[in-house]
Amino acid sequence: MSAVLDHTGHSEHHHDDHGHPHGWRRWVFATNHKDIGTLYLLFSLTMLMIGGVLALGIRAELFQPGLQLVNPELFNQLTTMHGIIMVFGAIMPAFVGMANWMLPLQIGASDMAFARMNNFSFWLMIPAALLLVGSFFMPGGAPAAGWTLYAPLTLQMGPSMDAGIFAMHLLGASSIMGSINIIVTILNMRAPGMTLMKMPMFAWTWLITAYLLIAVMPVLAGAITMTLTDRHFGTSFFNPAGGGDPVMYQHIFWFFGHPEVYIMILPAFGIISQIVPAFARKRLFGYTSMVYATASIAILSFIVWAHHMFATGMPVTGQLFFMYATMLISVPTGVKIFNWVATMWRGSMSFEAPMLWSVGFIFVFTMGGFTGLILAVAPIDIQVQDTYYVVAHFHYVLVAGSLFALFAAFYYWAPKWTGVMIPEWKGKLHFWWSLIAFNVTFFPMHFLGLAGMPRRYADYPMQFADFNAIASVGSFAFGFAQVYFIVGVLIPAMRGKGTPAPAKPWDGAEGLEWEIPSPAPFHTFETPPKLDPSATRVVG
Repeated sequence: MSAVLDHTGHSEHHHDDHGHPHGWRRWVFATNHKDIGTLYLLFSLTMLMIGGVLALGIRAELFQPGLQLVNPELFNQLTTMHGIIMVFGAIMPAFVGMANWMLPLQIGASDMAFARMNNFSFWLMIPAALLLVGSFFMPGGAPAAGWTLYAPLTLQMGPSMDAGIFAMHLLGASSIMGSINIIVTILNMRAPGMTLMKMPMFAWTWLITAYLLIAVMPVLAGAITMTLTDRHFGTSFFNPAGGGDPVMYQHIFWFFGHPEVYIMILPAFGIISQIVPAFARKRLFGYTSMVYATASIAILSFIVWAHHMFATGMPVTGQLFFMYATMLISVPTGVKIFNWVATMWRGSMSFEAPMLWSVGFIFVFTMGGFTGLILAVAPIDIQVQDTYYVVAHFHYVLVAGSLFALFAAFYYWAPKWTGVMIPEWKGKLHFWWSLIAFNVTFFPMHFLGLAGMPRRYADYPMQFADFNAIASVGSFAFGFAQVYFIVGVLIPAMRGKGTPAPAKPWDGAEGLEWEIPSPAPFHTFETPPKLDPSATRVVG
């Protein structure tokens, strides 16, 4: 690494137990970015398992035709809450947790800019999660309008709908505070000598993602607030009986929803851009183009929202605009995939667990991207709208995209967090088990969708039975793979069982986070590390 560190920059000489609370106070009143990052990650893992149980309820019902386990009302509650919990409770908090843990270490900051606000933004999520999960026990059951919460269904739901709206307001406030924290930390607290164009790609992708979050979370808040006033205060924003327009809700929601898709994938791009160079033992190919591609995706994400709405009867001119805009946004995404492949090209590659997850990410995310490109073509989209083809597409992007990148990040950075190396065979077993089970679950859904099976239906005719049975078996295998991850990988690592990790466990890894001991001390970079100002090499 050509950036030279002043080794007084971290607190190796401090006694690690000095100056921070113990027991429950350490966690309830946490202001240390590492503790808050750990809280976020544990919260998101909990929500992932809750959302996964709901998903297995869906797949158990769909294992064969007929109604076996749940009635259609409960089935719709399961599909709605599975989506909301996974998006807002599992994927987004996990990336915020990664940002909390790693960004100060990567940019040489002592902590996040606003430590108490950081604590508040985490604890807001607990009542939100309780409201979401508790909605199942309210009169009439949980919201059952689909995770997009389309009117007019939302205007007809029971009191749990109000709980869901309140929960999403809390989660949105948490996201906005977290984003402000990340932006101020990155812009104001970088180590001397670290210009923006020397930052690790993970820091770049999170900086852009944080701006996206601040821009679109208020839009979602507006949409669900209008839903709330329609429900209780006599307004008619979305109620046709009073002159409202349900399609307006879709426009507002997807103006939030499409940038939201990129909010859940841009940090994943940053993670992959850290890991691939480390295990190819090469610099990231086209760093500058990666930064510009990330910014391009963020900007273009605001002009493609209505490609979710081709079936609403928009004018042909509108269909053409959103069709071409969607095809255009695939270009910077393709640039990223090209750069990762070019980084691997003729590199001295090794396939430890983080690299396996990263290559798996590139493979399945590319497949999900291609199915999205097919959905961009309006005539095809109208045919497969609201079928299992769409379900397959977004699970390839979100499960195999965001989730695989999060696992890659875990295996890459866990030695720094826990101080122990995770046995390679465990990471590889988890990877192959998950990859195969994932594809067994979601690949058949493409065929179900092309054959016309609509989503969110609890029953289906016999001709869809075989592929549904295969998908259900795969889903349970995938679920058990994550149980194995918790029991066999995560808990032993958190207990410190394993080979002690060196400060830099991966040969090709670069960045300030590898200059501090493993596990990372409670306080790091109390005096900022000094980077060599003549270093042209990108850190990370």
